[in-house]
Amino acid sequence: MDIDVLGPLGVRVNGVAVMPSAPKPRKVLALLALHVDRVVPVGLLVEELWGERPPRSARTTLQTYVLQLRELIGAALESGAKSGVEPVAGVSAKDVLVTAPGGYVLRGGGGSSDVREFDRLAGMGYRAMDAEDFAGAARWLREALGLWSGSALADVRVGAQLEVEVCRLEESRLCALYQRIEADLRLGRHRELLGELTVLVSRYRTHEALHGQFMLALYRSGRRTEALAVYQRLRQALVRDLGLEPSAQLRRLQQTMLQAGEPTPHTVPSSRDPRLLAVG
Repeated sequence: MDIDVLGPLGVRVNGVAVMPSAPKPRKVLALLALHVDRVVPVGLLVEELWGERPPRSARTTLQTYVLQLRELIGAALESGAKSGVEPVAGVSAKDVLVTAPGGYVLRGGGGSSDVREFDRLAGMGYRAMDAEDFAGAARWLREALGLWSGSALADVRVGAQLEVEVCRLEESRLCALYQRIEADLRLGRHRELLGELTVLVSRYRTHEALHGQFMLALYRSGRRTEALAVYQRLRQALVRDLGLEPSAQLRRLQQTMLQAGEPTPHTVPSSRDPRLLAVG
């Protein structure tokens, strides 16, 4: 089974797409796919489908959705065998979407998962950053980010549980993006980053770390006045939207630029400071 969630939902069994058209079965499949090879409790699925006020028939209806998914999986197994894909002997739809104590499990069977691959590549990038291998970090993180083809689960109407998962994935994406830009800055690619950072700070109006990177890229491109203007716009957004002043790190970066000094890693905001990851 191959699973994609970093963009539109995609689940394939033996190379054949398993994709219900109705919104609720699609939600069930998405939640199972995000937790592939792990039990997803019935209560979690019910909450995703109906929120805090499920109907009395919720569990029975959920069982119906599971049966519909198994029919699609069974058809995919049969279609794959007809198209020449070597089937796994004795494997049925019930072996792929398994009823477990208290919930259901979607068995991946050793197939691909774009989330797992993203985590693997991003982890290699973070380790390269720690080792100050900035070229390697930029390469691995760029490859990880290349797995994304839009917002996570872009074609699924998410409920409470999936919304949490989508936010988690988007935060992981943003962290990897910040670190990739940091690696590029360390490699002296300041001018090449200006266009990308212009778009990012417009989208994330209160993200201090990205604004710090934009300030640094402008400053090292000989555009100090514009770098300082970025700080002022960020400060206005923070005060207006969150009632906060810029962080001490960002204020130090501004002071260094006012004095025409050379920013050091200690004066540049870090993505490891939780406050600097606020998004607007």
